[in-house]
Amino acid sequence: MMNKIGVAVCGNSGIDYLDRDSAIRIFRSVLFIDQEQYEDYVEISSDEFYKRIKDNPDLNTSTAQTSTGKILEMYEEMKASGYETLIVITISKELSGTYQNAVLASKMIEMDIRIFDSLSVSYVEAYMALTAQSMADAGKSAEDILTELERIRDNNHIYVTVDTLKYLVKSGRLSNVAGAIGSLLKLKPLLEVTDDGKVKTVTKIRTTKKARKVLVERLIEEIKDKDVITFVVYTNNKLEMEEFKKELEENGVKDILLVPLTPVVGTHAGPGTMGVGYIEK
Repeated sequence: MMNKIGVAVCGNSGIDYLDRDSAIRIFRSVLFIDQEQYEDYVEISSDEFYKRIKDNPDLNTSTAQTSTGKILEMYEEMKASGYETLIVITISKELSGTYQNAVLASKMIEMDIRIFDSLSVSYVEAYMALTAQSMADAGKSAEDILTELERIRDNNHIYVTVDTLKYLVKSGRLSNVAGAIGSLLKLKPLLEVTDDGKVKTVTKIRTTKKARKVLVERLIEEIKDKDVITFVVYTNNKLEMEEFKKELEENGVKDILLVPLTPVVGTHAGPGTMGVGYIEK
């Protein structure tokens, strides 16, 4: 008798905005806007959220990861649905306490649960969940699935440019903020998600246009001999990112996905943020 494997992923993956197998369970973080509480995606979409913070930059926004109790409820529901092994994919534990809560909840139930730290966020995490589900459907073992997730984890890269460092600094998500914040805020840093799942500054540039130019050069250099999936992440700048996608295509980058950055992640990056990444096939 085949072991029935279930797949779950946190909403920070942005999987809510993608076509997906409905068997994948999603546990979502909470967004607070001026003390009002919203469940990410369910009660507020990315377009709505970015419009609100663009119209009112002084809105007080914060986030909270999914509670241990809520994750446990999801495990219980999956167990009741006949799953024997769960593969649970989370945002990098360097960026959120979600991983710890998923581990904590797994200790409260008798079940084979494998928590996988993606060491990433956004589409990389979503791609892991989509891959895990299709492998589970094909009857692959949990070990085979985790081996493939490790391969994806070790063979991707995301670059990010933000309009202002204000949001990353405020939330403490930037790991190497050097020097006076005041001068940093005027610069347009090119950031990356590092191999160990942190967000670090690659280089600091005076204008957004220049930062993007450097980003394109780096990306093209990095993927030139690789077979990759490329994705562009947008916030409140979808039209601009459609143009950017064309620019990448003109530089020979093929099959580019355009994906929104979910509000909980966007709270820490701010409006005007864009990301470009790739995953090796």
